[in-house]
Amino acid sequence: MNRLASLAVLAFALGLAACSPENKAAPPPFALTETAMGRYCGMNVLEHPGPKGQVILDPVREAIWFSSARDTLAFTMLPEEPKTIAAIYVSDMGKAPTWQEPGAENWVDARKAFYVIESAAVGGMGVREAVPFSQRSAAESFQAEKGGRIVTFGEMPQDYILGAETASAGDQP
Repeated sequence: MNRLASLAVLAFALGLAACSPENKAAPPPFALTETAMGRYCGMNVLEHPGPKGQVILDPVREAIWFSSARDTLAFTMLPEEPKTIAAIYVSDMGKAPTWQEPGAENWVDARKAFYVIESAAVGGMGVREAVPFSQRSAAESFQAEKGGRIVTFGEMPQDYILGAETASAGDQP
């Protein structure tokens, strides 16, 4: 193959790589509104305390809402759920006004967040939460106060997310 043909093949291959899903920019998160209904509970997401989540599928580009960060992560682990995920966002609890009102626009990419698990924090669905933070230092502060341990998205134990562990009535952040 001559040099010009080799360059053309290389340019074509690079063009294909640039169009691959791995190189697409993630869509931005949606703002949480009073119309957001939880995927698993069918209830208004704002009626629950603690961190929330949203998954944006490709090519649909609309938010699937979750009443807890834990439910959001469960969606990514369950084999029956769609795998054409364009983005996953969870509430950044380091920027949340309160546990009761985690904020409408303080989202963090779930794959980049630091999570405090096995703490005293109870999420919106009454089970121990995976509390997300964009900064490790904020997760460490929360951990010092509420216990638990810090993990990343890739380190998240599937049995913690999909298990039926419930919280006692006195557990609250």
